[in-house]
Amino acid sequence: MGLALAKGARMLIASTSEVYGDPAVHPQNEDYWGNVNPVGPRGVYDEAKRFQEAMTMAYHTFHGVETRIIRIFNTYGPRMRLNDGRALPAFIGQALRGEDITIFGDGSQTRSFCYVADLVEGIYRLLHSDYAQPVNIGNPDEISILDFAKEIIALTGTSQKIVFHDLPKDDPKQRKPDIARAKEILGWEPTVDRAEGLKITYEYFKNLPAEHLYKYAHPKEFN
Repeated sequence: MGLALAKGARMLIASTSEVYGDPAVHPQNEDYWGNVNPVGPRGVYDEAKRFQEAMTMAYHTFHGVETRIIRIFNTYGPRMRLNDGRALPAFIGQALRGEDITIFGDGSQTRSFCYVADLVEGIYRLLHSDYAQPVNIGNPDEISILDFAKEIIALTGTSQKIVFHDLPKDDPKQRKPDIARAKEILGWEPTVDRAEGLKITYEYFKNLPAEHLYKYAHPKEFN
């Protein structure tokens, strides 16, 4: 932020839906302050992003730095890392390796998956706007993790069973962006539906070398 101030640069901050924590408001809009446990196992990431937003707005309001804040919801697409801890690469990797699909909790927790090309378009539009307040970018097509796992099994044509493990502490029970602000300010909304995006993403993973598929297996958590 200091460098942006010194150079008169515009600064875009990649924030996250995790600033909402385990939300008590659904869907989540930008005016919601969130429900974050600052001393919980997820607190370091959540609070770091919240602090990042606070510092960004301080530089904007006090120093006049031209800033943009994007709150990114669950995103997917080709070139994801199999062990990055997110549901989609974990599920697809397990299916391609012939392993059981692992879900934490009972699978009723929800996520909203946005295809990467739509995310990039939203980032581009926000960067070139004159709007400094946070903006949600995500796909409001909400789905439970259990149903999502079933979609992956159907997509891959495999027959693994689904197994359930304990839900990690403070894992968000629901996640769905309110994108009214993005529609109004940026004229943006997602255009790639989940069926189309998953097909493209699966083709990428399916064509990975076999050694890559096994080298990056077994992330610590998936959801």
